[in-house]
Amino acid sequence: MDKLPLNSLALQELQQRVADYEDEVSYKKLFFHFFLPLKSFSFSIIRSKELAEEIVSDILIEIWAKRKQLTEIEDLKMYLYVSVRNASLRKWKQTRKSLLLSLDDVNVEFASSYENGETILLTQELSEKIDTAVQQLPQRCKLIFKLAKEDRLKYKEIALLLNISVKTIDHQVSIAIKKIAEVLHISLRKPMRQ
Repeated sequence: MDKLPLNSLALQELQQRVADYEDEVSYKKLFFHFFLPLKSFSFSIIRSKELAEEIVSDILIEIWAKRKQLTEIEDLKMYLYVSVRNASLRKWKQTRKSLLLSLDDVNVEFASSYENGETILLTQELSEKIDTAVQQLPQRCKLIFKLAKEDRLKYKEIALLLNISVKTIDHQVSIAIKKIAEVLHISLRKPMRQ
């Protein structure tokens, strides 16, 4: 399967083809485009790779089952993330018998850049330093940074997904960038205004 990231227009086209023509090839492209990021997101809540796979697979299979209504979904990416969040929280509550989940307790795993199909220009040493810096971030900061930078969700989408303010997301991403810059010995001083 092609691993290049799909832009929103390409996603809408695939979504339309699945709904109108029951196009299995387009469905498979959607499935493989979303599976790993959604699984990683579910795992950050449920902390079980098997359950995360099951949850994401069920939701993506439901997309195929309800393919005729697929055009009614304006933002498929956000719809899937919210569905995975809700299903993961339901499963987490069932298995943990607890009603509250703190973002500070969420365990986040970053997918390898290779899994995302991106070209890596960084040396192995630099990449390892960045990974080390990211792993040292507080859990809440790590989750928000992952959703923003790896899963490429907009701050507004993350705010809706995690039920926090956009300002909090901006602050957490800023913290993450500063900590990564510290590890890499990069100065983030603002240029002087003229």
